[in-house]
Amino acid sequence: MPWIPDEAGQFLESLAGHRLHALFAVGVALGLPEGELLALRWDDVDLKAGILRVRATVQRLGKGVGLVTGSPKTTRSRRTLPRPRVLVDTLAAHRAAQSREREAAGPRWQDAGLVFATSRGTTIEPRNLNRFLDEAIARAGLRRIRFHDLRHTCASLLLAQGVSARVVMEVLRHTQLSMTTDLYGHVMPSSLRSAADALDGVFGK
Repeated sequence: MPWIPDEAGQFLESLAGHRLHALFAVGVALGLPEGELLALRWDDVDLKAGILRVRATVQRLGKGVGLVTGSPKTTRSRRTLPRPRVLVDTLAAHRAAQSREREAAGPRWQDAGLVFATSRGTTIEPRNLNRFLDEAIARAGLRRIRFHDLRHTCASLLLAQGVSARVVMEVLRHTQLSMTTDLYGHVMPSSLRSAADALDGVFGK
């Protein structure tokens, strides 16, 4: 069961000042899967235009292959999303903090251009991220949810702000519901913008 708006707000507030705060803020606000968050590059983020492009995903392959960054599962998953305006400030602050980490790491920094990286610039291990989520939830005194439930939390936040179910389906790219949305035509960019604006009412409190 996803978090209600108050729970989501409490969780993000508990992470204020933490290096992963921005990752979870984007995850809750846009409903991006874990792999897409970890694959985001600064080239995919346009702070001035207020958009974010999803073009890759990180996954762990077996048999000693390890973490691999590749294209999303479907063409539909490659998308451009408007961000709630509050995330512009969040990401700008995160970028500044990352620059300080890069300076502190010196030659140990491995610059892959990742938005969300380890303190040395490398890809975050998904298992470590999930472990951190469990610990952060416990510290915040909230009921436990899985990382994937952040997508459902995003949907509940949007619906609570009055965004139509059809627009929510488009924002989250729920493939099992895509045929339903297709029956009503394509969602216009202005509608997607309204979805981002609605989230400002939650995150801007």
